[in-house]
Amino acid sequence: MRNSIKRVRPAIAGVALVVALTAAVGGVQATEPTEPVSDPAGTAASAPTVATVTAEYCNNIVDAAADARFARQAAALSVLERDIEERLVRLEAKRAEYQDWLDRREKFLKTAEEGLIAIYTQMKPDAASAQLSIMQEMTAAAILSKLPPRTASAILNEMNPAKAAQLTNIMAGLADRTTSQRNSG
Repeated sequence: MRNSIKRVRPAIAGVALVVALTAAVGGVQATEPTEPVSDPAGTAASAPTVATVTAEYCNNIVDAAADARFARQAAALSVLERDIEERLVRLEAKRAEYQDWLDRREKFLKTAEEGLIAIYTQMKPDAASAQLSIMQEMTAAAILSKLPPRTASAILNEMNPAKAAQLTNIMAGLADRTTSQRNSG
C-alpha cells in the first residue's frame, strides 16, 4: 500500500501542475480533483496520466508557439535587413567618394607626369643624374623610362655606374612586366 501511495502522489502533483499551466495560458479551467486518484487494484483507466495531459497541452500550444517563433524571427530579419540596407548606402557613398578621389588623383598624376618629363628632358644630364640618384629607385626608373632614349642615356652616363645599373635593371623589369601584361590581357 505504501508503494502505491508514493507513486500516486507525484502523479497527482504533475497533473495539477499541467492543469494549472494550461489555465495560466488560457486553456482548461483548473479544478480540484473530486476524488483521489488511488487505485490499489491498478485499473484506473479513466484517470488521465501526466504524459497524456502533457501531450495534450503541447498539442494545444504548438501552433501558437510556432507563430510566436515565426513572428520573432521575422522581426529580427526585418531589423537585420534595414541594417544591411543602411550599410549598403554608406558603402556606396564611400565607394563614390573613393572613385572621385581616384579620378582626381589620376588626372593630377597625368598632368604632373607630363610636366615632370618635360622638365627632366630640358635639364642638363649631370644635374638630372644628381637628382635621380637620390630619388627612390622606382620613381627614378619610371621617370627615366618616360624620357626620350637620347636624354635617358645621357643622364645614365653621368650617374654612378652601380646606381645606373640598378635603375636599368628596374626599367628592364618594368618593361618585361608591361609586355607580359599586354600579352596576357
